[in-house]
Amino acid sequence: MDHTPYGLTVDSGGDQFPVTGPAPRLSWKVDAGIPAKAFELEATVDGVAQPLASTGRRLFVPWPWAELRSRQRVTWRVRAAETAADWSAWSCFEAGLFDADWTASWISPVEEEGKPYGQRPAHILATDFDCGELSGTREVTSARLYATALGVYTAAINGKRAGTAELSPGSTSYDRTLYAQAADVTPLIQAGRNRMEIELSDGWYRGQVGAFRHPAQWGTKLGARAELHLEFADGSRRVIGTDGTWTSAPSPTTRADLMEGQTVDFTVPSAAPSVVLVDEVTAPGIEWSPAPPVKVIASRPAESLHELRPGVWIADFGQNASGWIRLDDLGPAGTRTVIDYGEHLGPDGDLSTSHLDSHRPGEPARIFSQRDEVSAGEERAVFEPRHTVHGFQYARITRDATGMDLAPLDHAGVTMQVVHSDLPQTGDFSCSDADLNALYRIGEWSFLGNAVDVPTDCPTRERLAWTGDYQVFISTATRLRDVLGFSRKWLRSVRDDQLEDGRIANFSPDGRMIKNHVDDQFAMMTGSAGWGDAIVAVPWELYEAYGDEAVLAENWDAMVRWVQWALEMARTIRHHERVKASATPEPYEQYLWDGTFHWGEWTEPKKRAVDGRLIDPVQDNPMAWFMEDKGEVGTAYLYRSAATLGRIAEVLGQPEDAAKYSDIAESVRDAWRLAYLRDDGTTAADTQASYVRALSFGLLPMESRSRAADRLVELIREAGTHLGTGFLSTGDLLPVLVEAGRLDVAHELLFQRTAPSWLSMVDKGATTIWESWEGIDEHGHAQDSLNHYSKATVLRFLHEHTLGLRQAARSIAWRSIVIAPTLAPGITWAKGTHESPYGTIRVHWQLDGETLRIDADIPAETEARIVFPDGSEHHAGPGRFRASAPASIHEPEAVPAT
Repeated sequence: MDHTPYGLTVDSGGDQFPVTGPAPRLSWKVDAGIPAKAFELEATVDGVAQPLASTGRRLFVPWPWAELRSRQRVTWRVRAAETAADWSAWSCFEAGLFDADWTASWISPVEEEGKPYGQRPAHILATDFDCGELSGTREVTSARLYATALGVYTAAINGKRAGTAELSPGSTSYDRTLYAQAADVTPLIQAGRNRMEIELSDGWYRGQVGAFRHPAQWGTKLGARAELHLEFADGSRRVIGTDGTWTSAPSPTTRADLMEGQTVDFTVPSAAPSVVLVDEVTAPGIEWSPAPPVKVIASRPAESLHELRPGVWIADFGQNASGWIRLDDLGPAGTRTVIDYGEHLGPDGDLSTSHLDSHRPGEPARIFSQRDEVSAGEERAVFEPRHTVHGFQYARITRDATGMDLAPLDHAGVTMQVVHSDLPQTGDFSCSDADLNALYRIGEWSFLGNAVDVPTDCPTRERLAWTGDYQVFISTATRLRDVLGFSRKWLRSVRDDQLEDGRIANFSPDGRMIKNHVDDQFAMMTGSAGWGDAIVAVPWELYEAYGDEAVLAENWDAMVRWVQWALEMARTIRHHERVKASATPEPYEQYLWDGTFHWGEWTEPKKRAVDGRLIDPVQDNPMAWFMEDKGEVGTAYLYRSAATLGRIAEVLGQPEDAAKYSDIAESVRDAWRLAYLRDDGTTAADTQASYVRALSFGLLPMESRSRAADRLVELIREAGTHLGTGFLSTGDLLPVLVEAGRLDVAHELLFQRTAPSWLSMVDKGATTIWESWEGIDEHGHAQDSLNHYSKATVLRFLHEHTLGLRQAARSIAWRSIVIAPTLAPGITWAKGTHESPYGTIRVHWQLDGETLRIDADIPAETEARIVFPDGSEHHAGPGRFRASAPASIHEPEAVPAT
């Protein structure tokens, strides 16, 4: 058995190599057989050996040496602190170019006036530099390009791209936070004359935002800043930075918008360059992101390409995803190719996007469009629109060759470039049921399609990082991918966008900057339960999954401000219906959060009118929906956030705050019971969602839980054994039923084939999870987004119950696990893994007749409790586990309420 530490990491992102701040934290893993409680660390910084360091930890170990300076390069390794222990392999990273050490100026392109947002071109910022003869002592030993922008940029040296990151510098709240990127460009430097170019477009900085395509308000002028650091064999150095000697010229990209699309015209002759504008922008200090970069993750050829009519083709890539199309053959010079992207084909076989149009009551619809265009020049070129991104499975490709024979379209030259954050996989699942495997795949694809630098709601219509979406999905996301750095980066924007009064914006980064427009109508819809509570729920889930206390500490102030604002709203504002019922409030009402706006459960299955039309309360009667009493939801989330804040205070060593918020939580829970729980144990709302929330949040007294569970089952049966939950509570529905001893009902819902259900999506050919339960109707027409991961929370159930692997109650970083499969009819085996901070957990169970066999690998420093359906238990430590027991069900394993 290999006892050498492995998996050495630092808590930073980076494209070709990790790039850190001055004091990175170090982590590593060990084999299950290592009993070591102490470790030794060895490092070199710029080739200079550091003193041997020791630690008793191996997760997020504080940097044990002097703080790093800009651009220093580190190699490090670790071993168990015992005789003859082997060192790990060396691991490398670099410190970034820190803000105080940048010498380059901000430069801006010379722009043509009058271009509307969404239709503005990109610009080429460029400089030439001479390296002379590169041989012997003048050989370039290292070339690092450090760059960032206000806008989206791509950088190239001598016509070859720098690095592999896409859509840099990423989506942030640009008034507060800006990240730079580092690239190794050593192989691109040549003797004599060299040319460095930066292509710059609007991007997230000043492009279009949201479903109604409002202009982002981060700034009005684009900017770029870059430094190329050259090191030579003779020890000399040279820096080429952005300054007033650079030039600005129009790009062949004549239109570039992340949402609308990109146009490239290779027929346009090069224009005379202008001198750039210098220091005309204001930008925050440069930082280095903890998140992995956005990259082209995969290339998918078209599964089919058929000619719909002369000059018009429909490409089907077999998978809804985020990215763009690469065209390798643009046809003869002058050929114009238009690509329209979408996720659905209508009954006529043509691309259909009307389901993505945006409707606001009383206003004309905002017609959805994502379109790229390219005109072929004299020289052969490849079209890859890297200044935009789309959500799509299908593309309508139209070619126009006026005055020429129509250029054919080569099937092999049409490729989908799948683009999203490069998140390492941490979990997988499969079982004997092909439909559940398909459901797992489409849920995973749905998350990845919405993980484009921030966790978006859909990669098409809105592309906004709604707080509520990630709040409901984070506990599932941690089982699919390593999202710690990705989430920490996003939470930085949530804090950046927090309003002065403590409210959390509906989405972050918030390009509309509601924090500066508190009298805007949309500001009235800011501060919703289940959405703003992401600032508490997401850090806590990350802490439970990864054991990183820093994520709690860095969000603590924002959490407190949010909860205090919600408490103040509960104390001072009563819902108008409650005021109408009694002018004098009951004492407990000071803890009812019912007087401000809440989105509510959101996207519950729609009811049908007499004529069969689906009823949409938001569109049909928006004022009634807006004014509806959603205090049951608001007060429930206020309880959960206050209780969680108490637990976070305990972790952070703040006993007074822990007691304070625990007491507040109890008062809120008592108020919820008095206002929304009837004497017979049913809830005032009497919906599936209200019972799921009450049971999963622990709102009910013990004597009411059984009645609530029974009523939940009654409502499910009344709906024809269909779920009736929406956005907030769907992820907890099946676990709540298992805990209540109704595994049968949970499985009936899981395997339900008619809508609303998960498998109805699978049966209708979905390749991602739909926003609406009625995503594609019986006539083949689409509704709402077809890529929206909120309902993919069912994947957590597949991990925790179908596979049977979950973290034990009160365990942190998967130090204690439970393996307890809940056998479903017809499933004879399941297997899966989870990459915990301490190593890989593997579970495989097999049903052989009346006997269930469980095989498991338990990583180092991890304990496992294995529970068989007959009630027999085993306890195992690190290493291999195997046991068998009768498959007969004794009593389902209870999952404690959160």
